[in-house]
Amino acid sequence: MKPYFLAFIIAFLLLFCKKTDQEIPAEWVKISENVQFKESQHSFDLKSGKFSYQISKSKLPLKKVMLLNASLVGYFNELGLQDKIIGISSPEYVYSEKIHQLLGEGKIQNIGNEQKYDVEKIIALKPDAIFTNYIANFDNTYDLLKKNGIELIFMDEYLEQDPLAKSKYLLLFGKLFAAEENATLKFEEIRKNYESLKNLAQKSKTKPLILANEIYGNQWFLPGGKTNFARLVSDANANYINAENHDSRAIPMSFEEVFAKAENAEIWVNAGNHQSKKELLQINPNYAKMNVFKYGRIYTVTGKEKGKSNDYFESGIVRADLVLKDYIKIFHPELLPNDELIYMKELK
Repeated sequence: MKPYFLAFIIAFLLLFCKKTDQEIPAEWVKISENVQFKESQHSFDLKSGKFSYQISKSKLPLKKVMLLNASLVGYFNELGLQDKIIGISSPEYVYSEKIHQLLGEGKIQNIGNEQKYDVEKIIALKPDAIFTNYIANFDNTYDLLKKNGIELIFMDEYLEQDPLAKSKYLLLFGKLFAAEENATLKFEEIRKNYESLKNLAQKSKTKPLILANEIYGNQWFLPGGKTNFARLVSDANANYINAENHDSRAIPMSFEEVFAKAENAEIWVNAGNHQSKKELLQINPNYAKMNVFKYGRIYTVTGKEKGKSNDYFESGIVRADLVLKDYIKIFHPELLPNDELIYMKELK
């Protein structure tokens, strides 16, 4: 009787453990507050902003996809996944030489632009998925594509206010394309470089006051104190004129408001894509009244610009370490005497 009872107990425990294992949900991997994913035996679950996806494991890894935003190209370049792209919109805004090579060879198709996507071509090419930022005005197009069995994955990396969170999206793409090991290595390299540069910046005894962006029409959109830009300035050991603000978005201000805030600013960065200070004045002659224009230094994001494309908005999205390095070079040139600027360029 005893052996039978023991066998019953063992069988019960095995059954209970098996059932418990099945019921315990996989842990969510947190990329950021906006993006998390987890894997189960049969599906890959993804949360991206307000959108949720459950992708069958049978559909992974993804083999052919389309991109509707040039900013997402940086992730594919970093992981060497350019050959997985079969369609891209507005290729004139793409900086990557490899992508343009594949376009020339016909391996990547031009699928239109934000004014008019070539929906028929997209449907005919049957991509495994389309990656894009979510734009409410295109809901009708999104619905049409979904009705034709196309998976749309919205990735709003531009909403991330932690520079390394944008870089961490590499881990997600690594999972979707069976490139986990490479993605982990790349992200860890970027993270370590970033932390090392941040520590280097702390060695400077000076903290210059920084102004950013430029006026459009009658409004100067100044990044809030909780934005990605404000974080980069802080990590580069400088003071930002709007650091005390608690917004994670750009704040529209008048020229007069910014003029007052920037009275003691020493360096002006992200001043558009102008080619000279003279050209900058043609946009707004009032710039000439600003001390930073008269006595400081001004930098644009034209270091890697080609036609309508700009690598700052492509690889710069992924390589937070290189963007930080540029800012440190600008704010504390003595710390990086042998390095050249990558994305930024001084305006003369």
